[in-house]
Amino acid sequence: MLHAFETLVGDVRAALQAGEQFTLSYSAEQSQFVRFNHAKVRQAGEVSQASAQLRLIRDGRQAEQQVTLSGDAQLDRQRLTDALEQLRQTLPLLAVDPYLRLDESAWHSHSQQQQQQPLPELSEVLALLDREAGDLDLVGIYAAGPICRGFASSFGAFGWHQANSFNFDWSLFHENGEAVKANYAGQLWSADDFTARLRQAREQLGFLGLPAVTLKPGSYRAYLAPAAVDEIAGMLCWGGFSAQALATGNSALQRLYNGDARLSPLVSFTEQVSGSLSPAFSDEGSPRLDVPLIQHGAALQRLISARSAAEFELLANGADSYESPCALSLAPGGLASGQILERLGTGLYISNLWYLNYSDLPAARMTGLTRFATFWVENGQIQGPVSTMRFDDSLYSLLGSQLEDLTEEREMILSTSTYGQRSTGSSHLPGALVKGLTLTL
Repeated sequence: MLHAFETLVGDVRAALQAGEQFTLSYSAEQSQFVRFNHAKVRQAGEVSQASAQLRLIRDGRQAEQQVTLSGDAQLDRQRLTDALEQLRQTLPLLAVDPYLRLDESAWHSHSQQQQQQPLPELSEVLALLDREAGDLDLVGIYAAGPICRGFASSFGAFGWHQANSFNFDWSLFHENGEAVKANYAGQLWSADDFTARLRQAREQLGFLGLPAVTLKPGSYRAYLAPAAVDEIAGMLCWGGFSAQALATGNSALQRLYNGDARLSPLVSFTEQVSGSLSPAFSDEGSPRLDVPLIQHGAALQRLISARSAAEFELLANGADSYESPCALSLAPGGLASGQILERLGTGLYISNLWYLNYSDLPAARMTGLTRFATFWVENGQIQGPVSTMRFDDSLYSLLGSQLEDLTEEREMILSTSTYGQRSTGSSHLPGALVKGLTLTL
């Protein structure tokens, strides 16, 4: 795939006319997908695809077009040539882009992790699943294989990123219709880690058979597992750290970045690109570094794309055009995993949150549902499952005044999105113990 991309770059460079500049982004994958029902393979297949995003720039104007690639060098060259000609015809019809800012540095980035981190044979995964979960009503999907991203420009910049990853997303269903949702994902497969995760889900499935506990609306002590924290952190990615959203007053973290509010000193968020599945360059063609976003509860940096830098007179820091974290990391705390129920004492153990949205954006107030394995705990012992309930609470409470501790261990959560292509997004998050979570109904 690297050779194919290099060939495309050479073809575009050779076809340029005087006064023209280009950028070329490349995405490719060779993915294996397996769907399961009752822990048996119900559908299996492979996807091999590649596409290129060609952008032509001249006299302050820009236009771009996406091209689906066939893998045939001659045919792909012709498709890019046709796209280039269409863009040439389009450019004179466009207005000058006042926020066009190009990175004209000839940076180079190369990361190829495929050989260092081989994925397991599918037969190994299936045999392990059959041994550990063959008697369970397991429904899920396994996706694995190399993902590639590339970028090149007429200024001499060249980036290549190729990494293996796997993502096994599943649910275990109890005969009463309740379910436990679980996930195991990463770049380095461990049969022991997968087995441990599966056995934890099996244990939670047993608790779903206990008599259900009914709670009244109110504030409850709660433990939020990493998957639940991921839902909250995901909401912050909707413009929370965006320079454009902050400049226009549309960020949920406006008060934090204005200095009018703080989170708990335990909270430190970082855009941790290094070591993640994401490439070390943005879709706009700038090198991407780790960015400390929140440190000990106080706002630090924001994610600034090239366009926002031009519009708001800021210094770009390699953010993608949508200015959302691609590898969000929350620093760990001091809560050992073996002490979670003991430290919780009496309250809610929440494995997942669902269907989140903002109920009050300026106050960073979120609402959503508990779902799947949510349990009522008394004196460190699980008493039974809790029916789905709605919560409504502010981030300044959950990760601020009410945050008691974060777990020492963190979970690497890869995006399960396969819309158009497998995502390279990820988060690295601990669980959170909070003194009070508000349930409204």
